[in-house]
Amino acid sequence: MSTDDTMRVLVYSDDAATRAEVRAAIGRRPAADLPLVEIVECATEPKVHQWLSSGEIDVAVLDGETQPAGGMGVSRQAKDEVYDCPPICLIIARRDDRWLADWSKADAVVPQPIEPMVLADTVADLMRRRSSTRLNAK
Repeated sequence: MSTDDTMRVLVYSDDAATRAEVRAAIGRRPAADLPLVEIVECATEPKVHQWLSSGEIDVAVLDGETQPAGGMGVSRQAKDEVYDCPPICLIIARRDDRWLADWSKADAVVPQPIEPMVLADTVADLMRRRSSTRLNAK
């Protein structure tokens, strides 16, 4: 992977403010050794599954509080059903939700309120993982 490439990060939340906060935290390039990021925003579960199944997403950031289909259930379904599922980062609102995040098979978890550096570092780690494990090379 060169820094000239682009990686797609899907951001799922029914809250436009949360999507904007995630987009701002990730920025255009979450780490100097990584390529530019193209953010794909989704507010509905069907669109998330469509994108995840497309093979065009490198990392997904899912809001656990999204209604009616929360990020935890979406993560679990994607990990069970999507071939070569990209790494998933869950945003959780309560510490007690950690066990649900584990159940969801998420690759990483960040708490709310979102700390931009924590989220950027987490997404950067998942991007590095994806670039080394992706089954269908771009």
